[in-house]
Amino acid sequence: MTFKPAPWPRKLRSQEWFGGTTKDAIYHRGWMKNQGFPPDLFDGRPVIGILNTWSELTPCNAHLNDLAQRVKHGIYEAGGFPLEVPVFSVSESAFRPTAMMFRNLAAMQVEEAMRGQPMDGCVLLVGCDKTTPSLLMAAASTDIPSIVVTGGPMLNGYYKNERVGSGTHLWKFSAAVAAGTMSREEFVEAEASMSRSPGSCNTMGTASTMASMAEALGMALSGNAAIPAVDSRRRMMAQLTGRRIVQMVKDDLKPSDVMTKQAFENAIRTNAAIGGSTNAVIHLLAMAGRVGIDLTLDDWDRCGRDVPTIVNLMPSGKYLMEEFFYAGGLPVVIKRLGEGGLLHKDALTVSGGTIWDQVKDVQNHNEEVILPTDKALTKSGGIVVLKGNLAPKGAVLKPSAATPSLMVHRGRAVVFEDIDDYKAKINDEDLDIDETCVMVLKNCGPKGYPGMAEVGNMGLPPKVLRKGITDMVRISDARMSGTAFGTVCLHTSPEAAAGGPLAVVQNGDMIELDVPNRRLHLDISDAELAARLAKWKPRDEGPASGYAMLHHRHVQGADTGADLDFLKGCRGNPVGKDSH
Repeated sequence: MTFKPAPWPRKLRSQEWFGGTTKDAIYHRGWMKNQGFPPDLFDGRPVIGILNTWSELTPCNAHLNDLAQRVKHGIYEAGGFPLEVPVFSVSESAFRPTAMMFRNLAAMQVEEAMRGQPMDGCVLLVGCDKTTPSLLMAAASTDIPSIVVTGGPMLNGYYKNERVGSGTHLWKFSAAVAAGTMSREEFVEAEASMSRSPGSCNTMGTASTMASMAEALGMALSGNAAIPAVDSRRRMMAQLTGRRIVQMVKDDLKPSDVMTKQAFENAIRTNAAIGGSTNAVIHLLAMAGRVGIDLTLDDWDRCGRDVPTIVNLMPSGKYLMEEFFYAGGLPVVIKRLGEGGLLHKDALTVSGGTIWDQVKDVQNHNEEVILPTDKALTKSGGIVVLKGNLAPKGAVLKPSAATPSLMVHRGRAVVFEDIDDYKAKINDEDLDIDETCVMVLKNCGPKGYPGMAEVGNMGLPPKVLRKGITDMVRISDARMSGTAFGTVCLHTSPEAAAGGPLAVVQNGDMIELDVPNRRLHLDISDAELAARLAKWKPRDEGPASGYAMLHHRHVQGADTGADLDFLKGCRGNPVGKDSH
């Protein structure tokens, strides 16, 4: 794609606030000058908002203030005027009931901060998994020139000379404690090795996946995704990003120029190649809806179906993000896709050039980490979209994290009505369950939890774990952490709380999973299913006030990105009337 920059110089958006000698302009400039800014910073140079998701309650982002200073250096060097703006920061590790409930709120807050303040361009300073999509959703809605720089993954963890992947080993160690093969004291001791430096998860969890999606979409500079948080090159990337956004404003290079259908297809194929998180499905669908691109679950299955998973990282493989960076990082993966005819090479990026221009000369420095295609972890690694009478609008499964022998399975349903029901029953030795059963969890979707928590990878019952069993088929309308693994059918749509077929599954029903044929089937007659659905009633009317009420009434299904219905579409950035 050839991009034609806008003429420069021209009047910028920020001059509606700061330009001229009117009372209103003096009002805006005068208040800003109480911070000691020299007058010439208001002379028409690009004003860049550094949208900083720093928070000590968002551990993945707690180091971003240092990167913000590096971004400022770059903006000043390029002749811009940087202004740091704290924005809503949401962390999966701390927010209740789930960070996903607040992704849309964060996107809405950031969007209005961008639209309502004098910013000509924005640097999206993100890290934890929800901060990346929420700020990209906001940028897509306003279409103000924007670029992503992420905080980077933490360093490798080690426990007893074993690599410890953040999140992934939490699930493994927890299962080991339940199985009696690891003591509670060892579990606590291992805690110190799980997060030993600043940064986001060091596995190919959702944070690393979304950093990769930003780069694959063309919304971050090439090589951004994998640099460790504490590596000096992460600071350099922040400074270069600061320089670049100034030129993007001068060129008027906007998110809608970059986030095209071709870019989203590139991202979907990249997600398959890296063994990325199922959460990327929801986030990319939501981002596409904001920028006005028609992206569906069928696109996910179509684009990812024949892409091998070649990145050997936990939870699908062996290594961690540190090794991925040393091997060459995401540019190597994108180059491999291009060489295999699986990349729209002319897709535009925030660099002003094409995605192929950015990667065509990179080299793979470790073929144990970024595998040759003939040694791929999974030959068809894309997110699988399952449909059938149990998921009329779709469910998703991650093949690279699943057990091959369970990809075709028929088993008896063991039903949990909600997460509290699951917690009350799962450790009961009298629970009628074995490894051939299918665990079914209801009422954990966008409306039901509320917010769609990461509880889909239900821990197995102890009596099954003690047999040495580590995986069972699990089905829910919930999500699972990108750091998790297992043969887990997620995002079942319509969700139970909205009256989807999942709501009427009963203990003892037989369920069929057929991944090769993309089928998820409840083995009852159409008449019986219709009769059950006719009797179904909502459990309650939902929250009565506050954001929870707004979310419950307006959130859409996982199959379209779980965004709020009134936030869909690019609404632009018109300058509003000055109230002074």
